[in-house]
Amino acid sequence: MTAVLADCALYTTCIASEFVKQLFDCNVAGNAQSISPPLTIDVPTMLACQHLARVLADAYSNPIQLDLDMIRYNEALHKRSTGMVATHEDSLLEKFPHGQERLLEKPSVILDSAGRIILWYLPDAISPWIQAEMEDATIGMGSLLMKSMTSGLDTQWRTFPRCINLAPCWFMQGREPHGLPLANGFTPEVLAALKGKGGPKIIISMQRATLLASAALRVMHPKLYWASVAIHIKLARWAVECGLSDMSTCLQFWASVFNCAAVICNRQCPLHQDPSSTPEGFDVMSSVGHYCNGLMTLSNLGIRLQYNSGAMVGCSGHFVRHGVTYTGDHIVWAWFIHDSLQNFVGTPWPSYATYMGVD
Repeated sequence: MTAVLADCALYTTCIASEFVKQLFDCNVAGNAQSISPPLTIDVPTMLACQHLARVLADAYSNPIQLDLDMIRYNEALHKRSTGMVATHEDSLLEKFPHGQERLLEKPSVILDSAGRIILWYLPDAISPWIQAEMEDATIGMGSLLMKSMTSGLDTQWRTFPRCINLAPCWFMQGREPHGLPLANGFTPEVLAALKGKGGPKIIISMQRATLLASAALRVMHPKLYWASVAIHIKLARWAVECGLSDMSTCLQFWASVFNCAAVICNRQCPLHQDPSSTPEGFDVMSSVGHYCNGLMTLSNLGIRLQYNSGAMVGCSGHFVRHGVTYTGDHIVWAWFIHDSLQNFVGTPWPSYATYMGVD
């Protein structure tokens, strides 16, 4: 199935992801066939996977097609658009009007005019016991969250307190080489929050929720999922060959096909786009906490999502201009795949995910 070594956390993720994909296919086809769970996953994970597969199938059976072409819209975007320059956003809205705004409350997939998948909306996709694990893991990161970098610039809202990035491999900004061998000496390194003895503990505390986000990507964007697995394998081999023991350890425990996570606590997220994401890719955002009136606004699509605890949303943060409001205590785990690491190991980037319909 995969070249991931059996002693790596990603191995279990890949097995569970195939289980979710099989369940999803049966649910979409209306097939009552029983799929036996893999013996390598425990009962809480099995139940969470079964629930996630049902929500994914419900979303796929509820497509919403927009009069919007993703490729044309991306061509009109500024290369490093943050979604926070009012004049540029007004210009885009004039070129690509979205009509009357609508509120979504049920699982859905949003498509462009050519059948490309823009977004998966999965309310209540995260089982309650997984939500509790995410809250406990976030509490365990409390000291890191309180010491996170600060900035007074509106465009740097992600570096405010209670917002941290976690990654077993990371390039400092402006140091992203393209392919091996190294020409300028810049190499990826373990992000500061995971360095030292505490790094593996944090990674392990996130593993089950990490597995679910990865399994969701297996269904949402299969080609991106397998490309991301390949990136992980190549990085792990490179780390071993270079004798980078800290990075090797982090990659061994890193259960995600995504190579970066952002943990955001009690931060109202303004409308924005993520220029480090790719137009063809998907980021996955998981929302938990004790809050009410949760709302995700997709301003360039004319859509709002009811964003209650347990919701999962998958989309290209580069394409979708999104923001979140709520009242109460709110935690978001956002998962990304950084293009710089894909370039570093020379893994081809897949095209857009497309909707194949329901028979």
